[in-house]
Amino acid sequence: MPAASAETAIEETPAPAPPEAERRDKPKRQPRYHVVLWNDDDHTYDYVVTMLQSLFGHPPERGFRLAKEVDTQGRVIVLTTTREHAELKRDQIHAFGADRLLARSKGSMKASIEAES
Repeated sequence: MPAASAETAIEETPAPAPPEAERRDKPKRQPRYHVVLWNDDDHTYDYVVTMLQSLFGHPPERGFRLAKEVDTQGRVIVLTTTREHAELKRDQIHAFGADRLLARSKGSMKASIEAES
């Protein structure tokens, strides 16, 4: 009988990567920020609904719900996103202009951003 080969195949299982290596491979999630709209008496519900639809694409029903919440609670979160995008949306709210339906309205609504907790 012929001699068997002296070489034997050995399967090597790679060692599991340490947790530190796994963390390095995963992309880091950017911190999220809320865009907060603040209540005032110088803007109508129609203004708020129109602004939210124009700047955020919120349908009228959602815009009305958010307008009611800002009116009753004093503030409402209208978007949660990355910091850069939140800053852009806050600035767009500030630039939206006065409410043409109210003579006393002299400018845009106030908005701010805050880190998501």
